[in-house]
Amino acid sequence: MTEPAITPDLIAAHGLTPGEYDRILEIVGREPSFTELGIFSAMWNEHCSYKSSKKWLRTLPTTGPQVICGPGENAGVVDIGDGQALVFKMESHNHPSYIEPYQGAATGVGGILRDVFTMGARPIAAMNALSFGAVTHPRTRTLVAGVVRGIGGYGNAFGVPNVGGEVRFHHSYNGNCLVNAFAAGLAQADSIFYSAASGVGMPVVYLGAKTGRDGVGGATMASAEFDETIEEKRPTVQVGDPFTEKCLLEACLELMATGAVISIQDMGAAGLTCSAVEMGDKGGLGIRLNLDRVPQRETGMTAYEMMLSESQERMLMVLRPEKEDEARAIFAKWDLDFAVVGETIVEDRFLILHGNEVKADLPLSTLASSAPEYDRPWTEATPQPPLPELPPIGAIDALRALIGSPNHARKQMVWEQYDHMVGGDTARAPGRGAGIVRVHGTGKAVAFTSDVTPRYVAANPREGGRQAVAEAFRNLVAVGATPLAATDNLNFGNPEKPAIMGQFVGAIQGIGEACRALSFPIVSGNVSLYNETDGVPIQPTPTIGGVGLIARPEDIIAGPAQAGDALVLIGPEGTHLGQSALLLEAFGIEAGDAPPVDLAAEAVHGAFVLANRALIRAATDLSDGGLALAAFELAAEAGTGLTIEPDTLPALFGEDQGRYLLATADAPALLGAAQAAGIAARVVGSVGGNAARLGAEHADMAELVDLWSTAFARALG
Repeated sequence: MTEPAITPDLIAAHGLTPGEYDRILEIVGREPSFTELGIFSAMWNEHCSYKSSKKWLRTLPTTGPQVICGPGENAGVVDIGDGQALVFKMESHNHPSYIEPYQGAATGVGGILRDVFTMGARPIAAMNALSFGAVTHPRTRTLVAGVVRGIGGYGNAFGVPNVGGEVRFHHSYNGNCLVNAFAAGLAQADSIFYSAASGVGMPVVYLGAKTGRDGVGGATMASAEFDETIEEKRPTVQVGDPFTEKCLLEACLELMATGAVISIQDMGAAGLTCSAVEMGDKGGLGIRLNLDRVPQRETGMTAYEMMLSESQERMLMVLRPEKEDEARAIFAKWDLDFAVVGETIVEDRFLILHGNEVKADLPLSTLASSAPEYDRPWTEATPQPPLPELPPIGAIDALRALIGSPNHARKQMVWEQYDHMVGGDTARAPGRGAGIVRVHGTGKAVAFTSDVTPRYVAANPREGGRQAVAEAFRNLVAVGATPLAATDNLNFGNPEKPAIMGQFVGAIQGIGEACRALSFPIVSGNVSLYNETDGVPIQPTPTIGGVGLIARPEDIIAGPAQAGDALVLIGPEGTHLGQSALLLEAFGIEAGDAPPVDLAAEAVHGAFVLANRALIRAATDLSDGGLALAAFELAAEAGTGLTIEPDTLPALFGEDQGRYLLATADAPALLGAAQAAGIAARVVGSVGGNAARLGAEHADMAELVDLWSTAFARALG
């Protein structure tokens, strides 16, 4: 097959700038082959190289006494005691999910699961954070249905409990939904597997499913804006098979137990290219591949297609040669492909052979660690308009506006499609704050949450970044978990625009400040840029996935509250309505500044809640909707009514940070502990009865719960 000529149009179609192509010419010393152009495109695109974000990612705190492995591997690893480790990461599959919702979301789940088990961990939990356009947009219903079915279809069949997440709607996502997938797994702390190749002449082995043409160029597609040609990108979306993935999990874990594995890498974005290059680069070695040996499910595949295919359920491994027969037998037992496709070499070369021809011969280190790195210009965010005078609204009508909106309605229509009980260790189901999974065979449990408030980040990127971390921290504390570490999924628009880059920089600065103040390091993550269509960007959405440890069963703050419990507010009375959920849902207004985050207070208040778990029946942090929405949800979970004494809109719906609402049967003891610790605390109401009472107003609780429970389904038809 004759390879196409390298033209400016072909270079641009591969997402490379003229300057980047000139750099390729300098590196190679000649015009690259078509396959080589594809390899550079795959490795130097934004999705794989982080060329616009590396400068700022390096400023994040990534270490701590609990951290075994920080960013740079397939997933982060933290110590949870007793020789055990938790392996976790969050990653985006945004563009594929907008193009083909079911497979885009399904393969996002498959990819993040492989990131976890390629490090030797058995997955125990999944979450997802989903952002869609306005419910009135013609694409939204189709996207929601397809994405949710894709997540459930893959995760349920694979057999991992989906224990949490979030779903939001905003017109900025009309042309570019976000699908952020999280997974966590358990491993022995002394048996973590890494991706750096070692040893010269070691066999490079292809594992798993066969290679097809699906997903060719997917990473490059994920590094570009959408426009009217979006339908042409459908072939770049991968197709997943969760049953094959389950077999791959079991085969990999069995293989790892034999001592055969030197290094192993998931074939994710950019497929065979990225996995081979990263293994070689991290180990300071070259790689020689013979594509004639690659298992293929289609005929006539070219070297270009095989190197850039993103077919799912595949791994690449460097194997101890004396273990080859044993390893091959394991994969034959699981009916998976096992093929020695190359070897490690001492030279800094990425040598690709196909049909007795050299299709690529490149200096390997230039493809990964020497990829372009940009310090893009950026501008500070424009201050938001001040709050206008609000029309009069009663407290109950304001609450109805919140619980009747798809953003704050109960999301059981989503999470009931996910199997959250598979494995038998889920201790807290979705829809109730952070999810909890018991560590099987021990008294420990781990908690998971994902959080961000995009309207805060849009208004004030630095405070919005701080708040996303603080809310994840609070959600873990509210179930009795000591926060350990976080993963981030940084979703933004086009970084070549200084205003968008300014959002990114500000958010990173805020995230870093919060993580340092709360001893909550970032140990893994993903950057997803160019999330915009026809020049219209999404709201900046730096999702924070947090994990926490619960050392003993009695430390779980399980709830629910009981009738007669007092409601104690930790922190100040609400005052801040800027960028609040009340403004958006009741009046359609996005104005004012994001609420400031007092990181010292966040740390002190979190420590107080954890120290007084024995006095707390149920807890929730205050975020969207302030005191009123937090109290309503706490009472709804308890199946009872509520009484809240504060009666002004700011006190009821203000979104001041650093606050918790605690249900307790012993308010005097809890208040006494708060006074001794110098913590602001007061009784603001109680749970019980059949009515929801906010100040002087009241409504039937059953009627409000019905509205809350049905609004999501009604909004989506």
